[in-house]
Amino acid sequence: MGTPRCSLAANISAGTEANLSLALPITPAFSPLYRQIKELILNSLRSSEWKPGEVIPSEIELAARFRVSQGTVRKAIDELAAENLLLRRQGKGTFVATHAEQQVQFRFLKLVPDNGPPGGEGPAQRHIIECRRTRASADVARALALRTAEVVLQIRRVLSFAGTPTILEHIWLPAAPFKGLTAERLSSYKGPMYALFETEFNLRMVRAKEEIRAESAIDGRELLLKVKHGTPLLSVERVAYTYQDEPMELRRGYYRTDTHHYLNTLG
Repeated sequence: MGTPRCSLAANISAGTEANLSLALPITPAFSPLYRQIKELILNSLRSSEWKPGEVIPSEIELAARFRVSQGTVRKAIDELAAENLLLRRQGKGTFVATHAEQQVQFRFLKLVPDNGPPGGEGPAQRHIIECRRTRASADVARALALRTAEVVLQIRRVLSFAGTPTILEHIWLPAAPFKGLTAERLSSYKGPMYALFETEFNLRMVRAKEEIRAESAIDGRELLLKVKHGTPLLSVERVAYTYQDEPMELRRGYYRTDTHHYLNTLG
């Protein structure tokens, strides 16, 4: 049975790539053809035509579907793979990335050990301090595009590596999309939190924006991280977004950097 074409592709007239470029909507700025194909593939991801962990059609099939060359499709997929939205597996095909994958788990966690590769310490030991419903403060509401005092879930947890408390996190989520999420559910789930959001709530975080500053271990942070009062900490505030570009999580993390450092690869 043929796969329904997404709305932009439905307007493509039969013929060559030149026909495709004429058929696609005109935008103020020129967009290369492979970028237009990338957007069509993203539309299919947004609509859950292909779910996390599933294989997508081959480059040949997508080229026929969009009436472009295989090379154009390959370039679009290359960019999506570089953005960790798709994963290539030699001899098996291209799959929709999932946060359960080892190479995707640490996509947003940039704190790595001073000795050894990212993830080399194994999964973090997680201690959920609380998960409760509360009213969004003005700054939380602004970050999540909610109204002030709208109901949110507030989570506090400590992540430990090799038995050492290393990260203290305060997390806020809009309550409606995460109905049924409890501290017990978070504690019993063995995979990454984003994988839980993906598999049980059908919400995939695909990009994030961070602000980084230095702060001190005060106001109880020193007790939970087991450091001296006033110890310098790295403060990382992250807003994570879905395919639909909706802000779905605000996370404020306080990182110890005595045995770890923040690593960001540019370019």
